[in-house]
Amino acid sequence: MSIILSIETATNSGSVAVHKSGQLIGLQQYNIEKSHSSLLHVIIRQLMENVGIEMSELDAIAISAGPGSYTGLRIGVSTAKGLCYALDKPLLAINTLESMARQVVNITTEEVLLCPMIDARRLEVYCMMITGQMEIIEETKAEIVNEDSFFAYLREKKVLFFGDGSSKCKPILTHENAAFIGNIIPSAKEIGELAYARYEKGEFENLAYYEPFYLKEFRIIKSKKKQF
Repeated sequence: MSIILSIETATNSGSVAVHKSGQLIGLQQYNIEKSHSSLLHVIIRQLMENVGIEMSELDAIAISAGPGSYTGLRIGVSTAKGLCYALDKPLLAINTLESMARQVVNITTEEVLLCPMIDARRLEVYCMMITGQMEIIEETKAEIVNEDSFFAYLREKKVLFFGDGSSKCKPILTHENAAFIGNIIPSAKEIGELAYARYEKGEFENLAYYEPFYLKEFRIIKSKKKQF
């Protein structure tokens, strides 16, 4: 039996979950912008109290690895690593887009391709292409969306686009095989489901050197105000 605490902070929405042998026993979510730093530790403590499990009873900590918000990922990973060091527990990391695909697989039986998308500002998204059997056929990338994007897939098969980056792509991707699902956000529930399989295989991260999957470098925008 394994007890895994999962943390999701890749976007504005945050969540934490506890799974026992891959089965969800507790989940708490919040959707307040720029709140990870102030709420995450509180939500973790509340969840552990609600499920009646001591932190010392955990077998591993799982984290949403990205891509996503630079700040959100940094906060989530630093929290997870801190817990791992304090409790002497291993760290598991799950691709955020893969967890979103798992969420859609859980609610659809259609034989389609899945394209989870996270908003990367303007017409750019972080995305991947994955089958309904969770087989990755195109790895995570940053894509500037235009009329020709994903055409090689769309001409062959129906593709479901979802995630907070998909809404801005809907007016552009007008192919008959393009379909869109709303209200899919990353969740610690699916992070925990995928983490259980990794735990069983012993696929742990190097705690000392692990970094989130930012995909792109963090950019600092210089102020246009005159410096005195």
